[in-house]
Formats: sequence, C-alpha cells, structure tokens
Amino acid sequence: MKERAKAFGVYGAVAASGSGLGLLLGGALTSYLSWRWCLFINLLFAATGIIGGVLLLGRQPKARGARLDVPGVAAVSGGMFCLVYGFSNAATHGWHTPSTVGFLAAGVALLIGFAFWQSRAAHPLLPPRVILDRNRGGAYLTMLITGAGIFGIFLFLVYYMQVTLGYSPVRSGVAMLPMVAVIGVMANVGNVVLMPRLGPRPLLVAGMLSNAAGMAALTRIGVHSGYASALLGPLVVTGVGMGLIFSFAANTGTFGVAPRDAGIASASVNTGQQLGGSIGTALLNTIAASATTGYLAGHASGRPGPQLAQLALIHGYTTVFWWCAGIFAAGALIGGALLRPGPLTGPEEVPAQQAAPGRALTRAGA
Repeated sequence: MKERAKAFGVYGAVAASGSGLGLLLGGALTSYLSWRWCLFINLLFAATGIIGGVLLLGRQPKARGARLDVPGVAAVSGGMFCLVYGFSNAATHGWHTPSTVGFLAAGVALLIGFAFWQSRAAHPLLPPRVILDRNRGGAYLTMLITGAGIFGIFLFLVYYMQVTLGYSPVRSGVAMLPMVAVIGVMANVGNVVLMPRLGPRPLLVAGMLSNAAGMAALTRIGVHSGYASALLGPLVVTGVGMGLIFSFAANTGTFGVAPRDAGIASASVNTGQQLGGSIGTALLNTIAASATTGYLAGHASGRPGPQLAQLALIHGYTTVFWWCAGIFAAGALIGGALLRPGPLTGPEEVPAQQAAPGRALTRAGA
C-alpha cells in the first residue's frame, strides 16, 4: 500500500506539472508563433509517447475471446455528442428550441440505452462489476463532476486575465502556476499521508468544498482587480482542492479490481474527467453567453458602450464561477454520500505471511 500511495502521488505530481507546462508552452506558442502550433505540437508529444511505449512497455498477452463492444461504443459516443451539441446549441438558439431539446433528449436516451446494454452485453465496454462498487463509482463520478467544474478556472479565468486585465498568453500561464504547484504538493500529501489514515471520503469532501470556496471567492473580481488581491488566494485554495481530489480519485478508482479490469478502471478515471470537461465547456459557455447578453439587455441605457461591455463580461464570468461553486458543492454532497467511510481495505492489504493467493492479489493491486 505504501508503494501504491507513492506511485499515485508521483502520478498526481507529474499530471500537475504537465498542466503547468502546457499552460506555459501554449502561451509561448500563441504569443510567438500561432495558436495553430498548440495543435501541431501534439504530434511531437504523440510520437514521443508511441516511441516510449514501444521501447519501455512489456508486451501483454491478448485476452481470450475479447471483443469490441460496438453497440456500446456507438451508444455512449452518440449520447455524449448529443449532450455536448445540445448545450452548445442553447447558446445560439435558446434552451426551448426544438433542436436544443431534441439533442439533449436524444443524448439522455442514448446514455440510458448504453447503461441498459452494458448489463446484457457479452463483452461490455464498461462492465458493471467495475463501476457498481461504491468507492470506484464515486471516484469516476467525482472526476466527471470535477472535469465539468474545473473549466470554470482553466477557461473563463484565462479569458478574464487576457481580455479584461490585458495579460499576454505567457503571463496568463505563469499566473496559473501557483495553483499547479499546490496541486502537485497536495496530490503527494493526500496519497502518502492522508489516504492511508482517513480514506477517500474526507479527501473528496474537503477537496470539493475547497474548490467551491475558491470559485466563490473568484466572484469578487472586477474590471481593475489585482492578481495578488483577487486571484492568487482563490487559485491556491482551488489548488488544494484539486490536489486532494486527484490524490484519491486515481487510487480509489483502480483499487480492488481484478487484473483483467485494471485497464478499464484506469481508463474510466481519465474518461470521466474528459467527458466532464466536454460537457462543462459546452454548458458553461452557454451560461456565460446568456448571462452576458442578459446584462447588456438590462443595462443598455445606463453606461457608455466600452464600460458596459466590460461589466457585461465580468457578469458572465462571475455567473459561471457561481455555477462552478454549486457544481463542486453538489459533488461534495453526492460523493460524500456515495463513498464508504474509512480507509480503503481489500486484497491489497492482505498480510504478506498469508497464503500465496493473497500475496498474488497484493502484487496485482500494488
């Protein structure tokens, strides 16, 4: 368990460092070359990953009888597309138009169909035995909620710094580094120190509430806010929350699974965050656009044009931050109710002096 905790602590720190590097590199490429290079550079990263995988990863035997769950892939992909498109469509056509309602309804129906199919498919894409465990299911749901809410920082705070405060892309990346550093530190503290003693539930609740507090504090921003007075504190608080969440989610989401399900469990953690990010981006963009438009319509006669436009943008940003605070608060309630109390227990904790099957399970889970 100690080695497992250290491994996930390193994983969280590396993930946080990658985020910081991405912010800086993206800002530099945008400033000195073109935003298109933010896409081109991924070819280099992909090539590096492929070469490293070929050289460093051992060849795994193919599972007998394994088949791709084509109906499951089609249902979940179509459902997510319909949800994301429906939320995006609401920004331009409104929430009550047939196109918006139709796509959202189709998305919900396809996802329900996907869940129904997974319990009957011979080779399910997401086996129910993996996600029906309370702790693992809670970890996946937490990453979905976190992915949706965190884009309130990564997207709209960057908008605010560049559009309102006039930061360059590079300066915006540097401004986010304190949060990234705190995430790396807290991911290690959470995995190595807190998880073995407290278990995942306190880390989830504390992390979600910390994120909610950070987002609520960001609602105080104004047209001329200073970085140290208005942004640094909320970024640090949110970094604490994200570090605690990352420290427990990957560890808990892969805990206790059979070796044949390890890949599915690990992928579910990352997929949950990506799906949440896609839904959150579409939904929060729609909310921001509606709030900004509504503010302009309600205050058009009160202030000169440029000032009114700046205030409308600020209103859109703060509305999104309040929504993100609510998302994280809901995540604390839902996750706290779903996760079991106490430290993680299972095959990974079988004492070494017990029978050989126990030792094999311990090695498999480590």
